[in-house]
Amino acid sequence: MIMTDILNSVIEFNKTAVVDHVTAAIKKGIPIDDILNKGLIAAMDVVGEKFTSGEIFVPEMLQAAKTMQLGLEVLKPHLAGDALMEKGTVIIGTVKGDLHDIGKNLVTMMVEGAGFNVIDLGVDVDVEKFVSEAQVHNADVVCLSALLTTTMPIMAKTVEAFKEAGLKAKIIIGGAPVTQAYAQQIGADGFSDNAPGAVELIRKLTAT
Repeated sequence: MIMTDILNSVIEFNKTAVVDHVTAAIKKGIPIDDILNKGLIAAMDVVGEKFTSGEIFVPEMLQAAKTMQLGLEVLKPHLAGDALMEKGTVIIGTVKGDLHDIGKNLVTMMVEGAGFNVIDLGVDVDVEKFVSEAQVHNADVVCLSALLTTTMPIMAKTVEAFKEAGLKAKIIIGGAPVTQAYAQQIGADGFSDNAPGAVELIRKLTAT
């Protein structure tokens, strides 16, 4: 039942409980991958479903993600080698000229909670930085965020720069003014207007 306790503690935003339950599960010798996948990741999947169905909203989803992160911090020292990288490496950042980060931070937490290795480049990230970091880390997916219509053209420039550099990373975009039509227009590989959708899209793009 301890896996259920971990799941419920995340869904209920109980930060103290998630640390206690994850610690207890480790001490009991429960496989680390099970704690990660059947406990923490499963919990965020439930949270994503609740958001999609309208049961909860962004503030609650953010609280759940923060709770999950605490459990993940307890788990990280016990993860064998590249356990978190098995599902792929994701780079995320808010594009040059844009300093908004709430949506980006939520996506970062939920994607990491889904078992991906996430490298957050922060805000005001220029095209060259996205390209160089994707090369260094051999990124599978790059997420571009923008909240200002004036910074959306940077997304198009980034997609073009990736093509010119011959990088294979998939690029997805998001943010309040961004649309699926714009993603198609600039040649991005996908678009999501919320964090659970971004997780689902990344899973699809990295599925083998």
